[in-house]
Amino acid sequence: MCCFSRNVAFVKNTRIFARPLGGGRQAVAYQMNLGAPEDLAMILPLPVQRDLPAKASAKAEAAAKEGAADKPLEFVNLEKYPDFFDDLAKGFPVPRSKSLGDPFASDAAGTIEVEKVGAFDASFVPTARDFARVDERFRLPDGIWEKLGDYADASFAVFKLRKGETKIHPMAFRFHVRDPRQLFFPTVHIHDGQVHETENFDHTLYCQVPIRGLRSLLEWQESPKPALIFAKAGLSQGLLDPKLHVHRRTIIGKHKNEDTLLPIA
Repeated sequence: MCCFSRNVAFVKNTRIFARPLGGGRQAVAYQMNLGAPEDLAMILPLPVQRDLPAKASAKAEAAAKEGAADKPLEFVNLEKYPDFFDDLAKGFPVPRSKSLGDPFASDAAGTIEVEKVGAFDASFVPTARDFARVDERFRLPDGIWEKLGDYADASFAVFKLRKGETKIHPMAFRFHVRDPRQLFFPTVHIHDGQVHETENFDHTLYCQVPIRGLRSLLEWQESPKPALIFAKAGLSQGLLDPKLHVHRRTIIGKHKNEDTLLPIA
């Protein structure tokens, strides 16, 4: 699921998509239904490779030609493809359960850049200490990241959301991942300002990987047909590869409160 800067009434129908893009980059799309009594932010801690090499590799150069920005994280606007995850679900013969689930700036004296990404205001926060430059409503209580243990060196994608009950179009971004041998899914939970060792999971994860038959995909269900049959790759801003099959995994029940990693190499 995710981390919220304020308490939420409910979160349901959470879906996450991830795909390696080459050149050390990864794509993520994220969608859920949310009920909140006040304006708040969804905060996703990410293993971003912030110190990019001065000279890009051949793969990175090829990625740049495809339109990727030369920065650690680039937001993607899926406002014109609100049914992104509904289409992914169509690729599988068994319907998905719909049960309830529970600009890069390093100058500490400056402000965090805010981008308009479809229906959201979004910001890239390079380090945990940079949250001091973010409105208090849109950050977690002091000391939270230290309690989680493995996030002291994380970067963060922050999406500002409005109060009330709403279904929002998918949030998405591309980023340079520290370990391209693993596909990263942001599933750690903070819903009440507290860090709990275990949490109730009700997730549907989707991915595309360039190699079929990986042992790490044994727990995943593969779509019988490639994405071009059931999804509109042309509206996905490059997130979907139309030629690849889609894999799906559900995580239900009580689990350790942590992010999900899928070895792909």
